Amino acid sequence: MEKRVDADATPQGFGNTKTERLPCPERSAMNGAQRAAADAIINGPRKAIFGPFVPLLQTPVLLEHVGKVGETLRFQGTLPNHVRELVICIVARETGNQFEWQTHAPLAIQAGVPGIAIDGLGEGRRPGGLESEQACVVDFVKELMSRHGVCDQTYVEVVSHLGEAGVVELTALVGYFVMVCWIMNVARTPGAVGSNIPALLPFPR
Repeated sequence: MEKRVDADATPQGFGNTKTERLPCPERSAMNGAQRAAADAIINGPRKAIFGPFVPLLQTPVLLEHVGKVGETLRFQGTLPNHVRELVICIVARETGNQFEWQTHAPLAIQAGVPGIAIDGLGEGRRPGGLESEQACVVDFVKELMSRHGVCDQTYVEVVSHLGEAGVVELTALVGYFVMVCWIMNVARTPGAVGSNIPALLPFPR
């Protein structure tokens, strides 16, 4: 069942469509497993069903476990907040995902990522004005996403800032957000309603 996107939300998808493929079902239309999974999200730190958890309601067991992984990475992780938010923004830009971009771009700035860096990312440029820790994280994430691994120099630079455990968490964070961005891209889950963050434009072709 497709649903036209709220007028105050940025449509997600590739093409001119304005419809959401997997909108949130009404509670009365949910089965028992869906209601239980929804309640677990609502009663957790997120407090509501939004973003990737809307299409994930189609598979409640997956929603439960994906939600726990994301909860661990976001709320129990050891990475500095500015690193975590920057990573999410890079992944959102690279995957063209409106929801994560419009949600996390302002959070990244609040966490200490320079606004000019976020503007650069949004425009598809290399972000400027970053301190060394943030700059090496950019290199790591972009190399990982384009090559599915990183060279020794990139690895050593990130370890010098985040440690070996930090590199594992960083890699898992990238993988998690690539996954949920892909799910939302396929489902055409729109950006956050009422966001004042400009929508991502396609990369130059």
